[in-house]
Amino acid sequence: MEIGAGVGIEEPAPHRSRFPARAAFRVAETADPMSDTVPDPGYSPPAEAVAFYAESLGLLKESGIPFLLSGTYAVTAYTGIRRPTKDLDVFCKPGDYPRILAFFQARGFRTDVEDERWIAKVWKDDRYFFDVIFAMSNGTIAVNDSWFGDDTIEVYGHKVGITPPTALILSKVFIQDRYRYDGADVNHVILKQADAIDWKGLLDQMDLYWEVLLAHLLNFRFAYPTERDKPPRWLMAELTERLQAQVNLPAPRIRVCRGRLFSPRDYIADITEWGFSDVVGKGLEERHEPVD
Repeated sequence: MEIGAGVGIEEPAPHRSRFPARAAFRVAETADPMSDTVPDPGYSPPAEAVAFYAESLGLLKESGIPFLLSGTYAVTAYTGIRRPTKDLDVFCKPGDYPRILAFFQARGFRTDVEDERWIAKVWKDDRYFFDVIFAMSNGTIAVNDSWFGDDTIEVYGHKVGITPPTALILSKVFIQDRYRYDGADVNHVILKQADAIDWKGLLDQMDLYWEVLLAHLLNFRFAYPTERDKPPRWLMAELTERLQAQVNLPAPRIRVCRGRLFSPRDYIADITEWGFSDVVGKGLEERHEPVD
């Protein structure tokens, strides 16, 4: 779905009216269902950065390499919640991030692979940059083809794609730090975009981390008691059945702290002082004797 002025603007169907009255929508010519988005999201980066963002988006489109915007741009588009942003989060598949960096480097920009597990940057004049994100910072989920949909926004003079609601949730479920918690964003996307979320796809990508998904859905149910049916009942039944099956199982042999997937710094004492293994590896003891 495209945001912005133009012909063919129509109100959403009654069962889709989940946004403030100011919202208006233009449906792109496609056979696939698309998500509701709001016009004129009102991003507020520093004025001196706008020209750089506009130039960067133009070059990204010129490169022909698939990319998306996410973060505040997508949250605002899908929920109508307006908040200023001073950065630009460009998402791409892991195999494409070197191509993006090489494309900009050939045009005089400085590039920086900050962490090859998930993020790189493109700089201009050592003053302005945008992030190139190709996986979650904890290494659990990488950007893949399912993250690319039909939803677009008009931003800085360019029509660009944004992460679909399902992918936007995936990008936020593990952000649970002392200094940043994105659970409210997850709740708001579910509230406003439940019909557009690929719930089966969400479960498939969160299969190993189904407890995290269940925790978010329980938070949603607590926050919005009247909206509990937004997530499908089959999903709640599936997750609670897993929980019930797990309750009477013996504890795992390895004392691992998966809290590090939420916040490496907040759970460091668990690893350094309390004897828990980190999320990678088995810790100091590699024994496999039977447990009495």
